Amino acid sequence: MRPKRQKRPSKPPRTASGSAPEARVPIARWSSRPTPVVDAFLQRPTFDPAAEAAAAALLPDIRARGERAVLDAAQRFDGARLTPATLRVTPAELDAAARQVSPAIRRAVAAAHRRVMAFARAGMRRNWRMPTGHGGSLGEQFTPLDRVGVYVPGGAAPLASTAVMTATLAQTAGVAEIVACTPCGPSRQVNPTLLYALRLAGATEIYKVGGIQAIGLMAFGGRTVKPVQKIVGPGNAYVTAAKRQVFGYVAIDQVAGPSEIAVLADATANPAWVAADLLSQAEHGSGHERALLVTTSAALAQAVRRELVRQIPLLSRADLVRRVIAKGGLLLAVTSTLDAAVDLVNRFAPEHLELLVRQPRRLVPRMRAAGAIFVGGWTPEPAGDFAAGPSHVLPTGGAARMFSGLTVDDFRRRSSVIAYTRRDLAAALPIIKTFGAVEGLDAHARSGTIRFEP
Repeated sequence: MRPKRQKRPSKPPRTASGSAPEARVPIARWSSRPTPVVDAFLQRPTFDPAAEAAAAALLPDIRARGERAVLDAAQRFDGARLTPATLRVTPAELDAAARQVSPAIRRAVAAAHRRVMAFARAGMRRNWRMPTGHGGSLGEQFTPLDRVGVYVPGGAAPLASTAVMTATLAQTAGVAEIVACTPCGPSRQVNPTLLYALRLAGATEIYKVGGIQAIGLMAFGGRTVKPVQKIVGPGNAYVTAAKRQVFGYVAIDQVAGPSEIAVLADATANPAWVAADLLSQAEHGSGHERALLVTTSAALAQAVRRELVRQIPLLSRADLVRRVIAKGGLLLAVTSTLDAAVDLVNRFAPEHLELLVRQPRRLVPRMRAAGAIFVGGWTPEPAGDFAAGPSHVLPTGGAARMFSGLTVDDFRRRSSVIAYTRRDLAAALPIIKTFGAVEGLDAHARSGTIRFEP
């Protein structure tokens, strides 16, 4: 029997100049001076005005009408005809989903869960205490939040890994009630692997709703759903806008946007590996992703562009990658020195940073702003997305300058603990009296001095 001919990948669309879009990926020179192409790439808007307006219109309705407003929005935006009885995933649905998940997938999800939990336990801050010098003590204690909300995107792809990378941290922290929201679409079904991962990671309630309405449901609650204390997890521009606008009613982890990666490489890097790593984030699909190569080697930049031309047609999401390219989301930048390369990466402040240079560990202390740093050629970014242990919920859009990635301590409260003796208070009394006088707060001072009156 003759073997069947393999289907050739569809030809990529052509630009006006006749070349494939990937062949038009710009290569720019950069030397710490204004460069229009590089400067335009570095500009990532923090907020989407349309998403902000949509969230501002919908959230007050959810706050006023609860589940009814959530159900109306789910039908309007996702085509999901839900009722109060079908909004929440039932135990029977969870059991059915588990039966649909293959043993191989179960093993992979369980292995990722173990790794994330182990990393979370190792990094968890412990209660501590120090002596005051006069018989008392000072310290901190950490207690889990009571009820948290986890958002898991499910539109473009069912991100089962995000279920593991969020809910597992809450589970490890000891949160008693873990609420998860993920969209279901017109089918009213949630991906079985995602449901399996959420159950394994400790979700106690799962709702088939996404977008602004999911954030509103978790923040404000309703007749049958209690509000949470904190909402975490990534999402699109609408989810991000909603999280920002409910801050204050609840705590949030960060405002995160489209995925991004920077690869800092020298002439020793493998161009095929670099291209594959850049594409790993460009394929997410919104069109607003950012993938940046910064290199001291012009030859490497040219070789990476040739690899992009070769690899993109092989991808199932090639059209989504080309959308990113069309919007200027993929850039190859060449610098004359390694110092300039480091400077450019720090200005970009990427969500993910790979160091593919001769001695990558030497560069780690110089990288001041990155959500996660991947050291060396055998540490591709997807290892962090799926397997390594640290959460893949990371700051984007330059927010790595001021935010850090999600950790187990994001699900815990910190309380300082002060235990003075009489001698401790006597030693501190001059300070208390002085600040009370300076600030005109005599009751503050008297609260200390009254304890020493006869």
